[in-house]
Amino acid sequence: MLSRLGVFSEECSQGALGKRETFFVPAGGSLSLSCVVQHCGGNWTGNWLKMWENSTSTTVENSARHRFTIAPVSANRSELLLKILSVRQSDEGLYKCSVKWSDGSNAVSHWKQVNVTKGVASQRKLLHRVLVCTGAFLCLPVILGLARCLSSEVKQQPHPRIEVFHADGHRDRSHQPPQPPPRRPVPKKRTAPPHKGI
Repeated sequence: MLSRLGVFSEECSQGALGKRETFFVPAGGSLSLSCVVQHCGGNWTGNWLKMWENSTSTTVENSARHRFTIAPVSANRSELLLKILSVRQSDEGLYKCSVKWSDGSNAVSHWKQVNVTKGVASQRKLLHRVLVCTGAFLCLPVILGLARCLSSEVKQQPHPRIEVFHADGHRDRSHQPPQPPPRRPVPKKRTAPPHKGI
């Protein structure tokens, strides 16, 4: 088609443009999915679909955790956004955007795989690591001080030997074994004088 200025204008073809992607998001985190709808200025409606394990799909409705918005990109294009807040295990699965044109025809984007991993949001992980490291640094001096106290040995010095001297200059003999008392001399028996004959 030739425009008034003599430049060929591109023919606009309607469609839902979204490439295949795989997302890994931790439980408790948030995720944004997007696809671009090329509507060429025509009327249309769009939404997000989720595929379940039994191969059935349902429309993702706006809720406290699921936010669906449409943002204009240009006169011919708009972006369909799905934001999942506080991701749960039940959010795992396949997602795609679906568009219905004013003539009743449909268009869909490629599937996007969402995998929910165990754990919490990265901000919580970071906060947890900071708290653990801070606690370790605060406890380290206390632990080192206790270890030093417990490992140090009190050096035993030999007690000085005390010797007690009496006034007479002799060493104290209180530690020597007791001596038997001195022996008394045995008294001599008296003999009767001899009787003189009368």
